[in-house]
Amino acid sequence: MLSIALSELIQIFRNRLVLITSFIIPVAPCAFFIYRHEAFAELAGLGYIAAVVVCTVAAFGLYTTTVTTLASRRQNLFLKRLRSTPAGDAAILTGLMLPVTVLALVQVTVILVVLAAVTGRPADVLLLAAAVLATVVMMLGLGLATAGLTNSPEHAQVTTLPVSVGTIAVASWVGLAGTEDLTLLKRLLPGGSATELVVDAWEGGVAVTDSLLLLAPTLAWVLVSVALAARLFRWEPRR
Repeated sequence: MLSIALSELIQIFRNRLVLITSFIIPVAPCAFFIYRHEAFAELAGLGYIAAVVVCTVAAFGLYTTTVTTLASRRQNLFLKRLRSTPAGDAAILTGLMLPVTVLALVQVTVILVVLAAVTGRPADVLLLAAAVLATVVMMLGLGLATAGLTNSPEHAQVTTLPVSVGTIAVASWVGLAGTEDLTLLKRLLPGGSATELVVDAWEGGVAVTDSLLLLAPTLAWVLVSVALAARLFRWEPRR
């Protein structure tokens, strides 16, 4: 698994398109939100900025890169060759997704640390960490499921749009409008409960037990995604 992960990490740094997708596209809007943090804090609060940061990196960095990577490795038959090695399916997928996952977690951590340095530390760091991890796992699951519907890296530019754009839209909707109205709908949509959890963790004022219940919809999406991935994921290109 580690040898696969190391090889994948090298490939990421050699591929300019993946570097731009993984780093520049997610980081640029996050930097803008931090730069304009006073305006956004007056509009919706600092928790909103933190939530958008987490969802942006998870959606545009982690999710899209996961789908693109798996589609590319399938197209050049790398996945097929890996299955002929002693490594099991779980080890292969873990090795392929580990580098981009670690990079996404590092990105989120650095950006949130910068935000905290500029605006003040979050109310509950552990709850914030749980929210970030749950979001990352959810987007990995959705990435696996979407990869099953994606024929090539070029096709990934189309197949990833609904989830990536939709997640950011839901995060903005929940972050700006809250969940007083249409509570169930907002929490059940991908990214909705994760956004509310990040806001609660950053701003405080909500009981931890109430906040932890928000993990349930996010983890439910993980189960749904894994079930879809098990049904849709392919190791070889369609003929």
